[in-house]
Amino acid sequence: MSKIDMKELGLSEGFLNEATLYTDLYIGRIISQYRNLYRVVTENGEMTAEISGKFRFDVKAITDYPAVGDFVMLDRNTDTNGNAIIQKVLSRKSAFIRRAAGTSHDEQIVASNIDTVFICMSLNNDFNLRRVERYLGISWDSGANPVIVLTKSDLCKDIANKTSELSKIAYGVDIVITSSMDKEGYLAIKDYLGYGKTVAFIGSSGVGKSTLINKLLGVDTLETREIGDDDKGRHTTTRREIFLTPFGGVVIDTPGMRELGIDRIDLSKAFMDIDELTMKCRFSDCTHINEPGCEVQKAILSGLLSEERLLSYLKLEKEAKYTGLNSKEIEKEKISTMFKEVGGMKNARKLIKEKNKRR
Repeated sequence: MSKIDMKELGLSEGFLNEATLYTDLYIGRIISQYRNLYRVVTENGEMTAEISGKFRFDVKAITDYPAVGDFVMLDRNTDTNGNAIIQKVLSRKSAFIRRAAGTSHDEQIVASNIDTVFICMSLNNDFNLRRVERYLGISWDSGANPVIVLTKSDLCKDIANKTSELSKIAYGVDIVITSSMDKEGYLAIKDYLGYGKTVAFIGSSGVGKSTLINKLLGVDTLETREIGDDDKGRHTTTRREIFLTPFGGVVIDTPGMRELGIDRIDLSKAFMDIDELTMKCRFSDCTHINEPGCEVQKAILSGLLSEERLLSYLKLEKEAKYTGLNSKEIEKEKISTMFKEVGGMKNARKLIKEKNKRR
């Protein structure tokens, strides 16, 4: 039986070096997950695995659990004698994280050890600059490189105008245009694949992620469904999974995500223009609303920056600030912000007390 080339699946020298710390264990990569069971590939093939009791006892957060894309250390590298036992998750070089469903504080790994994140957006019903800003912030924070993939170009009559709008908010990010109608409309994204590379597709349901992946794989592996007339995506992918491509490397498909929690976001890269202007503001804690000497407001007045982009920045900044706080902490933060101009929290408490006395 021929061995599987784990380096083609993304196994780098960094992972191999870390693996030497764990004797009598074998390295594998998680390619899919279903509830508490994982499908893992090793040099000897695929097998089912589960975490050890000690691993479960030592876990401190949901993000500590294995996720699709992780390289893990196992007690065996064959599928004999039951499920393999995952003893250790190797250090992630990147991780795409979102807020876990149904919780206010926990985070969930969507995909790990990814090199490129394809942010997919269709050029018809789904085109939304503000959503791209959100995806870019989270993608930059993941540690992977984002690439914007515009799908369904055959349904758009003003591609040049829309790509121009995107280029004004996506600094340093490649923009790729694809079409499902063109047989070779997907080849532009092939350049980002290759031996040992891992890519992930994100974006609203129905924008064409599964169609692109099917074309890359050369087979209809994933079910596809279009965006409906009501502009709502149709959830077709229900679990994260890794696929080996004919061009080398692997692709991770993720469930469609229309709304993303802002547990982690890199605003400095997603809003590089505003970040640079902020450093020139007269006040280091400028809110860019009504302070004198605000370079951001000057840029808006001169037409160099749109007011919509600033509002998007402030919205995401506020969202990120309140994420993970309980109700009391949120209220405290709001009061501190409200009374910032009159001396902060100390004066806020004083004013509230005086107000209560007058009642």
